[in-house]
Amino acid sequence: MADPSSMPAQPIAEASEIGGAVTGSPMPGGRRRAAFGFIFVTVLLDILGIGIIIPVLPNLVKSFTHGNAGSAADYVGLFGAAWALMQFVFSPVQGALSDHFGRRPVLLISIFGLGADYVLMALSPNLAWLFVGRLISGITAASFSTANAYIADITAPKDRAASFGLLGTAFGIGFIIGPSVGGLLGQVDARLPFWAAAGLAFANGLYGLFVLPESLPRDRRAPFKLANASPIGSLRLLVRYPGLLQLGGVMFLYFLGFQALQSVTVLYTNLRYGWTPNAMGLCLGGIGLASIVVQAGVVRPFVKRFKERGALYTGLAFGVAAMFIYGWAPTGAVFWLGVPVYGLVGLVQPGVQGMMSRRIRPDEQGRLQGANSSIMAVTGLIGPLLFTQIFHHLVAGRGGPVLAGAPYYLSALLFLAALTLALLTRRSGEVAGEAAAVA
Repeated sequence: MADPSSMPAQPIAEASEIGGAVTGSPMPGGRRRAAFGFIFVTVLLDILGIGIIIPVLPNLVKSFTHGNAGSAADYVGLFGAAWALMQFVFSPVQGALSDHFGRRPVLLISIFGLGADYVLMALSPNLAWLFVGRLISGITAASFSTANAYIADITAPKDRAASFGLLGTAFGIGFIIGPSVGGLLGQVDARLPFWAAAGLAFANGLYGLFVLPESLPRDRRAPFKLANASPIGSLRLLVRYPGLLQLGGVMFLYFLGFQALQSVTVLYTNLRYGWTPNAMGLCLGGIGLASIVVQAGVVRPFVKRFKERGALYTGLAFGVAAMFIYGWAPTGAVFWLGVPVYGLVGLVQPGVQGMMSRRIRPDEQGRLQGANSSIMAVTGLIGPLLFTQIFHHLVAGRGGPVLAGAPYYLSALLFLAALTLALLTRRSGEVAGEAAAVA
């Protein structure tokens, strides 16, 4: 296959067709459906495990800070940043390894690593042990990026946005059941949700050990190069193909804005509305239900009618509206009004991932997902520190009703910036044409 840097300049549509021409599923239809089913279950169980601990992890941290919400927010931000730093360093390694050795071994190691992490956190006697657990999780948690590469392996380019959307349904189901179960288990014992999450991870790993087929044939694997396994080498892929760097910027702004929801919502709703872990679990479950409706029932027809760009623009616009509602909401009941609005943010990731995966070669899908994970990791490094500090000083610090929703207002601005960049990316492409990929 010719090096992309030697290809002549082509419009986006033609570049996508070239990508599609060389990208075919190595599996027959029946095995492909079975493989997709396993990946769906894998992501579902992983999200269930993560969702189970969401309502209780901040409160467990808080128990080690003698009930001080501001100090707990500082530690939650530090833990999130440490996890993201490990992801930033090791996700490109995992992506390059999966391009060389295949998706299956990387996926299985990731799943068993998560199980071990949950056990460690369940036994943690202090904040130091919790911190070590987050470091291990950050190193091993490659299941989502590897799962996306797996889906790209077995799905035709024109169907990827819809497939990514269906995979996103697993996230929605996990966030319905996981936080709700976690909230209930947390009422019994703060550590019980961690044991439940560990059980799910180990069961998932054993299932995959005996059932999961490999998706990447040996003749489509790439040599392992340290230059490609570094964060800089992984991100360098984005400048080799037209439009990828701009779409990477959109993903950065989108994921940074998303950090507000997962970094401060538990502490925020407890402080402002007096919500218990159970109430927070129900709210996250509502967000998951809205996501299921969008991912399972809206993404495929929406992308067919309005294309991947239309999905991207629409999802970001609704993200702006939802975050504004969350920040403005004077009561918990009004906060709930943002839940169905935020559900349509589920259009963003299938749209942008579909656009990105169509532009590269089959043996680079792992590197692309590693690059995307690096982008997510950078936002995970910046976001928790940024939003928890805003919470500490403007919300927990009693900044008054005008500043109470500050974390969510900032998130709305970031979504708006992502939407603006997406629109400008299209305009610059229309004016200047698509440049040739550069080495």
